[in-house]
Amino acid sequence: MSAAAAPSIAIVTDKAKISSVNSKDRPFPLEWTRNIGIAAHIDAGKTTTTERILFYSGAVHKMGEVHEGSTVTDWMEQERERGITITAAAISCAWNASWGPWKGIKQRINIIDTPGHVDFTAEVERSLRVLDGAVAVFCAVAGVQPQSETVWRQANKYRVPRVAFINKMDRTGADFFRAVSEMREKLKANAHPIFIPIGKEENFTGLIDLVQNLAYIFEDTTDPLGMDPVTREVPEDMKALTKEYRDKLVEAVSDFDDVIAERYLNGDEISVEQLMLGVRKATISLQFTGVVPGSAFKKKGVQRLLDCVVNYLPSPIDVPPMQGQDSDGKPVEAVVNDKSKMAGLAFKLWTDPFVGKLVFFRVYTGSLPRGMSVYNPRTRRTERVSRLVLMRAIEREEIDMAYSGDICAVVGVKDVITGDTLCDEDFDIRLEPPSFPEPVISMSIEPNSKADQEKMGTALQRLVAEDPTLRVRTDTDTGQTILAGMGELHLDIIRDRMKREFKVEATAGKPQIAYRETIAKSADGVGKFIRQSGGKGQYGHVVIKLEPNVKGKGVEVINEVVGGSIPKEFIKPSTEGILEGANNGVVAGFPVVDVIVRIIEGSFHEVDSSELAFKMAGIFAFKDAMKQANPILLEPIMAVEVTTPEEYQGDLMGDINRRRGQIQGMENKTGACIITAFVPLELLFGYVTDIRSLSKGRASAGITPSHFEQVPNSLLAKIVETNAKGPART
Repeated sequence: MSAAAAPSIAIVTDKAKISSVNSKDRPFPLEWTRNIGIAAHIDAGKTTTTERILFYSGAVHKMGEVHEGSTVTDWMEQERERGITITAAAISCAWNASWGPWKGIKQRINIIDTPGHVDFTAEVERSLRVLDGAVAVFCAVAGVQPQSETVWRQANKYRVPRVAFINKMDRTGADFFRAVSEMREKLKANAHPIFIPIGKEENFTGLIDLVQNLAYIFEDTTDPLGMDPVTREVPEDMKALTKEYRDKLVEAVSDFDDVIAERYLNGDEISVEQLMLGVRKATISLQFTGVVPGSAFKKKGVQRLLDCVVNYLPSPIDVPPMQGQDSDGKPVEAVVNDKSKMAGLAFKLWTDPFVGKLVFFRVYTGSLPRGMSVYNPRTRRTERVSRLVLMRAIEREEIDMAYSGDICAVVGVKDVITGDTLCDEDFDIRLEPPSFPEPVISMSIEPNSKADQEKMGTALQRLVAEDPTLRVRTDTDTGQTILAGMGELHLDIIRDRMKREFKVEATAGKPQIAYRETIAKSADGVGKFIRQSGGKGQYGHVVIKLEPNVKGKGVEVINEVVGGSIPKEFIKPSTEGILEGANNGVVAGFPVVDVIVRIIEGSFHEVDSSELAFKMAGIFAFKDAMKQANPILLEPIMAVEVTTPEEYQGDLMGDINRRRGQIQGMENKTGACIITAFVPLELLFGYVTDIRSLSKGRASAGITPSHFEQVPNSLLAKIVETNAKGPART
C-alpha cells in the first residue's frame, strides 16, 4: 500500500484536517507517529522489552541483555552494574505493522524506557507527562505489584491511553488470565485480552489474535530469534476459548462504537476492520486496556505488541490539545499543527560531557528550527537554540527541524528548569508542567577537602537541575549540606554520580527521615511585631485561626479580614510570614502540612507599619496558634510487598511486626506467599538485605511511599531529641 493511498482509521478522520496540520517537509506525518513509554514495576521486563523492540524494528542489530550490561537504553555505568534503570532514556525507531491500514508503511515510534524503582519515580512522572500512549508491562507470575499501581495512577493522572504486555509467560507459575483479573481488581482497569496465549510456562508456544481470529506460532528450533512466527488458523483445541474471549472483547468494545454495538445486538458478524477501529477508539477513550501476552526474554510476542502500538495507541492528533494558561491565568490550548506558533515543554535536563546541557523537549504545536530564538514565560527571557538532536539513548543524531509531536533534545538554552514552557515570543502560553512527589529521606554530605568543596557546589547545582525530586539545603545550625531524595538508593546513586562524573570525594552522614508536623484541633494565634528605637518604628499585628485540613492539602491561607483592620497591601506579607512559619513546626522543627490558616483580624499603625513588620507578625501568629492546637509529629509510612517461599512466611511476618509494621493481607501464588504491610520508613533501612538473610536469598520486597501517620507517643521524645542534635529536615 502506498503512502498516498494509506487509509486512516485515526480518531481524527477528516483527511483535509490531517493534511492541514502536517508540514510538507516532515519525514513522518503526524498520524504515522507514536510517542510511547514503557513503564512497570521493577524487574517486570521493561528494558528487555525495549531492547527487543529496537532489534525487531531494525534500530539495533544485536539484542542487548540486562544481565550482560549490554542494553542500549541502560547506558549509565551505574545502570549496567546494578542491572536497573535509573534514568528515562529516549530512543526512536520505525515499525512496519504486519497487518491493518498501516501495513507496509513505516511508523515513527518514539520510546521512553522508564525506571521501575520507586526511588526514580520522577522519571516516570515527567515521561508520562509528555507521552501520548504507554505500554504497561506486568510479570505473568507476580501480576500487579506495588509500583505497577503507582505507574498506573500516574498514567491515569496524565490521561495516557495504554496497552498492557503480560511478560514472562515462559516462567514457572505464569498465569495470563490471573494477571488480567488482577488488573481489573487492583487497578480497576477495564482490561480485556486482545491476544490470548497458546500454552504457558515451558509450553508457551504462540499467540491467538482475537481481532484477526488467527494464531501466531513460534518455532524455537528453526527461528530462534523470533523473526518470522508462523501464521495459522486457530488450533482446533482452542477454538472454543478463542470464541469465548473474542465475544467478550466485542461486548466490551461495543460500549465505545455504535456500529459494533448495533451489529452485536443484532447478532451480525463484525469484520476485522470494524473490530480493530473499535479497539482503537476504546483504547484512546482511556476506558479500555487491551492486553497482550508474551516473553520478551524468549523473543515471543514483542512484534505483535508493536502492531498494537501502531494500530491501537494514539498519534499526537488523536489526543486532546495540551492545556496551558496565558499571563492572565486564562486557559489556552496548544493545538497540534506544524504551521502554528511554536510551544513545547522542557521535561528533563541532562548534562552531557560532550555537548553540555541537554534539554529534553516535547514540541506540542508549531515547528522548532535550529537557530530559533525561543521565549521562556517563567524567566521572561529569550534564548537561542543552537542545536537540535534526536536522542538514541546515549547517542545523538543532529536534526535541522523538530515538528509538532516530536520529542527531541535542545542545546544552547541556559536558564531552563524541568517544567518550563519554551514558545514563540508572541504566543502567550504556559503549559501545565509535571508534578513531583516530596522527598521522604535526607542525609548530610561533606566534602573531603577544600578542592572538593568547590566542585561539590557545582555538582549539586547540576544534579538538582536534572532531578526535581532531589533537594539541597544548608542546615543553619550545623552548616552541613543536606541532600533530600526519594530513598536510600536514590541518594546512593547521587553520591556515586558525584564521584564518577564530577570527581567529588564526599562523606555521607546517616540517612534521616523527612518527618512532617500537623495539628489535632483548631486554635487561635496572635502575632505582634513592635520595634521602637528612635525615629520610624515597626508595627505589625495579625490574628489568625488555625484549623486541621484534609490530608494531602498542604497549607492553605485564607484572608477573612473585614473592615480594613489590616490594609490590603499588608495581607500578602502576612501570608508570606505564615507560610514561612509553616516551614518549621513547633514539635521538632519539621514542615507543617494539612492546615487551614484564616487571617481574621489585626491592626496597623499609619506610620510604623511595613511589609516586614506584618511578615514577622504572620510568623509569630502561626507559631502561637501551633502551640495551642495540639501539634503532632507525622512519619512517612511505606507500603511493603514481600514475596517469599511459604517456609519463610512466619519469620518474615515476625520481622514486619518487630518493625512496627501492620500486615494488610496475605496471598498464595504457586508456592510463593505474598505479604502486604504498612511499615514506618524509619525501620526499613537495610530491609531488603535483612529479608534476604532471613530467607537465604529467596525472598524479595517492593517498597513504595504510602502515607503519613502520627508518631507513637512512646517514640516522640526520642525522635525530637535525635533531630534537635542536627536534623536533616526537608
